[in-house]
Amino acid sequence: MQPLPHSLFLNNTLVVARELIGKRLEVGPLSGRIVETEAYRSDGASHARRYTPRSAPMIDTYGHLYIYLIYGVHHCLNITTEPPEHPGAVLIRALEPLEGIEVMAERRGTSNPYQLCSGPGKLCQALAITLEESGRPLGERIRIGDDGLSQREIISAPRVGVRQATALKWRFLLSGSPYVSHPNPGIGG
Repeated sequence: MQPLPHSLFLNNTLVVARELIGKRLEVGPLSGRIVETEAYRSDGASHARRYTPRSAPMIDTYGHLYIYLIYGVHHCLNITTEPPEHPGAVLIRALEPLEGIEVMAERRGTSNPYQLCSGPGKLCQALAITLEESGRPLGERIRIGDDGLSQREIISAPRVGVRQATALKWRFLLSGSPYVSHPNPGIGG
């Protein structure tokens, strides 16, 4: 696997979110293909709309991990983007499991491969990603790279579970993948 250049994450968040579709994410011996992402900038649905200790990595860094809890239960993995003071992060929403499927299944309590990483909380549970890694550079324990496999069509749709900025088609999916979190986005792009 060829690591992605760190400079990729200096780009516009929407460009990075689309570029990550089809790439390989590795956490130790576990891996999966990224099949769904969402872009967040300083819009109304983003943590970056206000500077807080939690949102600081999203505002101050690029190419770093930004991990937070949703509903106080589920971890969400994001990769920070854009130059400092230009907030941005890409939420990794879903993976197609590739290696370490047995370990993922044990952590998730299911042997259904379509339920292992089909949502941000599920993939963090399957890969044992926690808040302790927030703020760390991408490439230490968590890596994303290109394994040379071609990707199919990428479609865009509104983000999932967002009440603000709902008209933005900032969710990107690998068309036809059975591993995405919500298989019927409704709107192509």
